[in-house]
Amino acid sequence: MAAPRAEVVIDLDNLRHNVSFLAGLAPGADTMAVVKADGYGHGAVEVARAALEAGASWLGSCSLVEALHLRNAGITAPVLAWLDPVGTDYAPGVAADVDLSASSVRQLAEIAEAARSVGRQARVHLKIDTGLSRNGCAADDWGALVEKAAATPEVRVHAIWSHLACADEIGHPATDAQAERFDDAYREAVAAGLEPLRHIANSAALLTRPDLHFDLVRPGIAVYGLNPVPEPFDLRPVMTFRSSVAFAKRIPAGESVSYGLSWTAKSDTTLALVPVGYADGVPRSLSHRMHVWVAGRRRPVVGRVCMDQVVVDCGDDVVAEGDEVVLFGTGAHGEPTAREWADITGTIDYEIVTGMYRPRVARTYR
Repeated sequence: MAAPRAEVVIDLDNLRHNVSFLAGLAPGADTMAVVKADGYGHGAVEVARAALEAGASWLGSCSLVEALHLRNAGITAPVLAWLDPVGTDYAPGVAADVDLSASSVRQLAEIAEAARSVGRQARVHLKIDTGLSRNGCAADDWGALVEKAAATPEVRVHAIWSHLACADEIGHPATDAQAERFDDAYREAVAAGLEPLRHIANSAALLTRPDLHFDLVRPGIAVYGLNPVPEPFDLRPVMTFRSSVAFAKRIPAGESVSYGLSWTAKSDTTLALVPVGYADGVPRSLSHRMHVWVAGRRRPVVGRVCMDQVVVDCGDDVVAEGDEVVLFGTGAHGEPTAREWADITGTIDYEIVTGMYRPRVARTYR
């Protein structure tokens, strides 16, 4: 088999472990594995199947298109789609038994119209904004929404839900404030004649706030083995990003490397050329600040990250063309991790792994 140019390897055993572990933390609730953004860059269909095998009973997608992609792959488990623009045709979703989220009377009416057009009832989750101030019904409009939902026979309200702003900051007072607002919204929904389930816990709240597990928990990033909170948990990273040495050569002391000649060898050294760059998901801002794992140890990338390649300083060690290069992985052997990349570049590991969904990066599963 040819050495990979650029490849992410998805360890589905690690993913199954993570889902089983997370579901075990909330035994009284169902578990929704969030597979939006093509499974956080890991492959939505493959992730969904593995997650369901490991104990998840729901799937979460952002858009209706994402949810229908799961249905078209033969996945029949309950799936929630929660964010689409005004004027979306919800009829295919209703016909395919996709649960739909409504944050306004206008959106509820669009879903009801879609249900009428296909001759079946739509299952709806009403979203309340409890303080994140993104999607979700404002508190002042919530009474009108729940009353309209209760009076609309084309829809059946399955749940109310919300999303937490600061659950990854353990002890942040905003989480308790949001929980109180969520409880108020639930009571108002019940008073309007609804009998909804409740869900608000993301990965961080699933890990640290059992009081917020309610009827359904929605782990996202934790499914993929990346921990959103400072406390350690038994989560195993699922994605490894790897390439191979395309070319190796010796250069003498005094020679410089890559655009701008921003790194100069202090002594004779071996350079390994790796054919991945910022077009393949390696942030250019990692220039002079990243390492890779090759020939049994971490080694520095020298010079600037280019569009298609990086250069690795291997000193006097023997490195052969075709040798595997791990750019990030689980960290179990000392290799860099997605979290390390995120910390260096001042972002979050969510952005690193979702950024690996690129045409030039192959995706394989084990």
